[in-house]
Amino acid sequence: MRKPLAEFVGALFLVFTITATVLSKAALAPLAIGASLMVMVYAGGHVSGAHFNPAVTLGVFVRGRIKGGEAMAYVVAQVAGGLVGGLIGRWVVDPDEVTAVSLSGRQIGAALVAEALLTFMLAYVVLNVATSSDHPQNSFYGLAIGFTVLAGAVAVGGISGGVFNPAVAVGGSVAGLFSWSSLWVYLIAQGVGGTLAGFVFLALNPDERETPRAEPDTAVRDVDAPGTGAPAQT
Repeated sequence: MRKPLAEFVGALFLVFTITATVLSKAALAPLAIGASLMVMVYAGGHVSGAHFNPAVTLGVFVRGRIKGGEAMAYVVAQVAGGLVGGLIGRWVVDPDEVTAVSLSGRQIGAALVAEALLTFMLAYVVLNVATSSDHPQNSFYGLAIGFTVLAGAVAVGGISGGVFNPAVAVGGSVAGLFSWSSLWVYLIAQGVGGTLAGFVFLALNPDERETPRAEPDTAVRDVDAPGTGAPAQT
């Protein structure tokens, strides 16, 4: 239960930060969100790999670093953490009025493309900086992942909401940030982005293909083999 619990905690604080900063209309919301993800990646990477994102877990599964059963446990923990984080954030800020992001018309197509591309970028960065054997013992993986989310939020936050993470989509919908009617857009786009990232990583790094062990160590920072563990998310 250690790994799913670490995923739950990381997703909770990520979605809590997103909910609190967006509802309070914080000017530095993208920076706070990227920083929150970065520090939680460093905090939980040695335990679970710090995915905190079902799309990232999907990419790691395609890459061959995690087995199906454990991947499902991660996803359940991430979504649960997102739900709790969203509810706490909504309760703490308690805004008078919330305008949920609701996609329609051309917005749907634009959001699908934006979310797929940026989720791909996030999962692709995670796979390369946190699971590649070409980066042993690196200390920049958390910075790279956090700044990817920061860049994505600034680039397409006004188009799709800058979600890039099914756990954020669900938790944010509970908090009133996103319309439930638009949830399918995020889930489809992010699933496609995470899956493609796994396949592209393998295409560019064919020697990295693995068959998950019976007891896979999916930590970003593997004590016995630094730099070879599974990655972190958003």
